[in-house]
Amino acid sequence: MSEWWTYRMSSFVLFSPRTYLRLIERYNVDVWPLQIVIMVAAIAMLLLARSQRSWPSRAIPVALAAMWLFVAWAFHVRRYLTINWAAQYFAIAFVAQALLLAWSGTARGGLRFAASASRQQRTGYAIVAVALAGLPLIEWVAGREWRQLEWFGVAPDPTVIGTLGVLLLTRDRLPWALLVIPLLWCAVNGAFQWTLGLRDALALPLTALLVLGTWLAPPSDRSPRPAARCSDAACWGRTSS
Repeated sequence: MSEWWTYRMSSFVLFSPRTYLRLIERYNVDVWPLQIVIMVAAIAMLLLARSQRSWPSRAIPVALAAMWLFVAWAFHVRRYLTINWAAQYFAIAFVAQALLLAWSGTARGGLRFAASASRQQRTGYAIVAVALAGLPLIEWVAGREWRQLEWFGVAPDPTVIGTLGVLLLTRDRLPWALLVIPLLWCAVNGAFQWTLGLRDALALPLTALLVLGTWLAPPSDRSPRPAARCSDAACWGRTSS
């Protein structure tokens, strides 16, 4: 048996790009019109993220968790596993991410969302826009037929990208645990699609780099700086001058 370090990404590509795109096409037909339903839900999610109410902090992570569970079962287990044995491990990773999102929205007390003009939130909205419309457009320009396009909440890649964007809409620093699996997926599946010869493969790693850069930015770049507080004596001096 060959040693594991002798394997390359091409060792796991046991099917052609045409086979993969045909699988996406059949999958889209089978789940139709769920794509439209989830698109409407995603827009509602963005509106809720701008709300001042407290309950979206629980509802949004739970909704994302439901999407990750759906992709794990409906895509990875029931479809992708028929052509790629690694899909069983992908499904486990997606279930793990769903549990982390559900935990962050319930047991942990929720992720706090609020509208602001911070760089983090602007980046988050841009990434969500890529997941909802940008990625399908890139795939179409790259030569896919419209039935072979991948959609947020239904297919893995746009679901991962959209989740990263929504997480950036929070007003607190994100826990690293929620970012690990999505960022790993961007790296692994981006490399896999590049090996497969899909011309839209760069969308995943570029998104990961943008999210990492935003997450690692200084706090003043992620959210508006709070107003400075002064002592009673200092404030008295200001009002007296």
